[in-house]
Amino acid sequence: MAVLKIDNLYKSFGGVKAIRDFSLTADRGEIHGIIGPNGAGKTTIFNVISGIYPPDSGKISMNGKDITHLEQHQIALAGMGRTFQNIRLFKGLSVLDNVMCAFDPRSKYGVAGSLAPLPGRFREEKRGREFCMHFLQMVGLEKQAHEHPEGMSYGHRRRLEIARALACEPTVLLLDEPAAGLNPMEVGGLTQLILKLSNEFNFAILLIEHRLELVMNISQIIHVQNFGKTIAVGKPSEVRNDPQVIEAYLGKEDG
Repeated sequence: MAVLKIDNLYKSFGGVKAIRDFSLTADRGEIHGIIGPNGAGKTTIFNVISGIYPPDSGKISMNGKDITHLEQHQIALAGMGRTFQNIRLFKGLSVLDNVMCAFDPRSKYGVAGSLAPLPGRFREEKRGREFCMHFLQMVGLEKQAHEHPEGMSYGHRRRLEIARALACEPTVLLLDEPAAGLNPMEVGGLTQLILKLSNEFNFAILLIEHRLELVMNISQIIHVQNFGKTIAVGKPSEVRNDPQVIEAYLGKEDG
């Protein structure tokens, strides 16, 4: 059973057809790259499958469960974590507290525990801190746990977003341009981190990225979008030499 299955997905905004008949099947341990020029509909795909936008038609299944019309929080609890193209962290909260936000829906104390300082709440908070520190260690940010993200480098903030997504205990991880704004050394470190996480957790990863050297090096399957439509699907070596892909990125020679 595929961990994520997307069948014939469509999404329009007025007259703009952002997604036209997108399909994808991802198994555990696979990394699927989604590439294409600006405006190709890549982030819209993430927004639809993570519940931000409802699809016009199509079906999305995760771990055999239909999640097409679930709310965002229900999809996250079902096993989907994601990062965003524009970093979205909580200002005023520490690095650790930013990750703890993803743990809170999974905590085991109820309304009474949230209102009164009961022993069960303290045990859960301790478990949550240890749980979230584990993911900060995985992305190399354990020493910054009590700092605030506003004072961190751009690359570290990208890693913090990944740690928060990991705290959702995903079986599907969506990474939306995780290398945006990073220098070449940081891109190399991020590449190794994504491969490490894939091996460690064996989840399915969907990766949107404009840094083609990154996505081509780590993806088993590439999906190329252009004007909302899939124009090529295949291994990196196949996609790289596809005439439609070359035309989408470089244009067509006149005459």
